[in-house]
Amino acid sequence: MRLAILSDTHVPGRADGIPPWVEARVREADLVIHAGDFDSPATLDRLRDLSARFVGVRGNIDPPSIDLPFVDIAEVDGLTFVVTHGTGTRTGYESRVADAVRDAAGDGAVGVAGHIHEVVDEVVDGVRVLNPGTATAANPGDDATMMVGTVVDGSLSVEVVRGD
Repeated sequence: MRLAILSDTHVPGRADGIPPWVEARVREADLVIHAGDFDSPATLDRLRDLSARFVGVRGNIDPPSIDLPFVDIAEVDGLTFVVTHGTGTRTGYESRVADAVRDAAGDGAVGVAGHIHEVVDEVVDGVRVLNPGTATAANPGDDATMMVGTVVDGSLSVEVVRGD
């Protein structure tokens, strides 16, 4: 299964729109995972319209009209993903995400989070933590990034894609 993993689009607050290269990868994916901070219902609607299957969560700047949970779980070909936006400062971020993953799904799940606008792919106390960065290079991010991945028989491979 092909995945498009993104976060922190911040449209229209910090970016004019979702870049075409991001939209192309969203269209190609079997599952799109967005870890919050859409910024507007229109951005959420656009990504849902482009997606074959969509899982997303609310971020810390999302308005109440973005009616998504703060944590969601997706099962993909034998692998569990726990999606959350993330909280707090950069210090201890990965550990907080790993704790949220364990609380939601126990050991063995993969965490997908946003919030810090930085790419992360680390194993923290046995939990793989992914952060795709910001798909629009929204401040304080310097680069537009997302992740694309493949899940086969419970095994995940991921690569970072950077904007043009």
